[in-house]
Amino acid sequence: MIGIDVKEPKKSCNDENCPFHGTLPVRGKLTEGKIVSDKMNKTVIVRKEFMTKLDKYERFEKRSTRIAAHIPDCINGKTGDTVKIMECRPLSKTKKFVVVEVL
Repeated sequence: MIGIDVKEPKKSCNDENCPFHGTLPVRGKLTEGKIVSDKMNKTVIVRKEFMTKLDKYERFEKRSTRIAAHIPDCINGKTGDTVKIMECRPLSKTKKFVVVEVL
């Protein structure tokens, strides 16, 4: 178990950067988003949408951000899937999150 309430994947893997079967500790933020790209090797781009308040107009605005996340071999995620990602140590210049569950 990795310390959060997510289902453990049925498949096993030998990925060193897997929070379930490897040695990667997860900490910090747990967020949800939708996979918009899975073209890279062991990396997915997750789009997270949120609402921001504009004080000047007293309204809310829909915004989004794109987060690069590591996806282990034991988790099957494709473009269009909704996933939970969690913060971890930096794995590369842009990857600081890892996919922990496909919803």
